[in-house]
Amino acid sequence: MVQAVHRAVQILRELASTGPRLGVTELADRLGVAKPTVHALLRTLEREGLVVQDRDSSKYQLGPHLVQLGNAYLDTQELRTRSLTWADQLATRANEAVWVAVLTGDHVLVVHHAFRPEGAVQILEVGASIPWSTCALGKAVVAFAPTSERERLLAGDPAVLTGASITDPEELAGQLKEIPRTGYAIEDQESAIGDAGIASPVFDRSGEVVGAIGIVGPVERLLAESARQELAVAVRETARNLSRDLGAPRGTARMPGP
Repeated sequence: MVQAVHRAVQILRELASTGPRLGVTELADRLGVAKPTVHALLRTLEREGLVVQDRDSSKYQLGPHLVQLGNAYLDTQELRTRSLTWADQLATRANEAVWVAVLTGDHVLVVHHAFRPEGAVQILEVGASIPWSTCALGKAVVAFAPTSERERLLAGDPAVLTGASITDPEELAGQLKEIPRTGYAIEDQESAIGDAGIASPVFDRSGEVVGAIGIVGPVERLLAESARQELAVAVRETARNLSRDLGAPRGTARMPGP
């Protein structure tokens, strides 16, 4: 590992997670690195457009070139590319917003967002990062992750975003064991009060889980007894079709259905 590169990445992560603006001293304290070293790294990142310095406060924030890098990642993300049509079809079928996400560390990253066909003004959530244990998308992926990865994530401190966030590792493990049987995961106000989610895993040509697709919306619409099963079937079928589009073998991970 190249130490300078590692520290530069740490700076970007600090600005992303605790910013929006931090000074040299603040960053040096957070990283445990001498101020001259942090200053030199910031000047290099600034020259490359990855950070910018605020004229009034002299503090630093993330720069515009990160948007270009992020868009380049999305453009080359096969799951996102393949999911565009399927996500739109699911949004139309369920009349709900659809998210597609991948697992990065202990969070899921939303790589595509199809808006609900009918509804009020909606905010594009592409790029949103959500703790895996608080959303259906994360649970759907982790349920089919390699055993070592699943155990590592379960051993970590569960995120708490609302009073409904699950903090008991045994309860989370129980939910993960159920997902291969049903083919979908449920979130009940665990990320945001009033919101729910239903998601299913997506597999690639190697048979490995590469992400998840799911619907998100008000809990009274998604988890109502009259609608929940129908929506779950729609999500599960869409995930299966998307997996096949990615080359996944039939019957991958014993997903329910034909």
